[in-house]
Amino acid sequence: MRRKILPIIIVVIGILSFFEGDFGDYIVFLMLVVGFWLIYRGIKGRKVRPQKEELPSLSREKETYYKTVGMSEREIDVFRETMNLSKQQILRLQQNIQKNAKLKAIDLRHDTLKAAKALFKELVKDPKRLPEASQFLYTHLPNIVDLTDNYVEINGHEVKTKEVYGKLEESAQIIDQMADLIVKDYQQFVADDLEDMDVEISIAKKNLKHDPDLSTK
Repeated sequence: MRRKILPIIIVVIGILSFFEGDFGDYIVFLMLVVGFWLIYRGIKGRKVRPQKEELPSLSREKETYYKTVGMSEREIDVFRETMNLSKQQILRLQQNIQKNAKLKAIDLRHDTLKAAKALFKELVKDPKRLPEASQFLYTHLPNIVDLTDNYVEINGHEVKTKEVYGKLEESAQIIDQMADLIVKDYQQFVADDLEDMDVEISIAKKNLKHDPDLSTK
């Protein structure tokens, strides 16, 4: 609609200017309008629209499984969207780690990437536990991805001042702390499984004491 109105307004102003004898002013007005239009088109053209990662199609087996564990349609949608985003973030984190020796050292010290992937797999197996991993999914993982993004970008600058090196060191320390938090997220998520294993080991040891023939000593 605006595309149709603007030319009409310009033509009307041009006719009035002609009869009033102010045609020179009309030319100036027309040039200003064209100039503003070109600037607007230039700014609009530079806008980058982020591409939304499309969800993979839901298989019948997966849909049946989600419904079997008692998930509603809304819960299924939220779970799939959250996990799809988390997958992209884990892959991004992996790329950043592979690009930088310092980040590789942090990952080796904490096994951060391994913990993130393991927690992701645990959630895939038990989607109803999604709220239990909220700190990991919505805070720790996105934060460490953003931090490593910035670290890789700044570290890639050809010229680095003393201040830049200081910022990189400070950033590396924060990344190290975030890496530790992600490992703790995983440990907390599987804590019940570890406790069950401890109980089973304890029971097994007692059984071995009562039956010396089964003892490995």
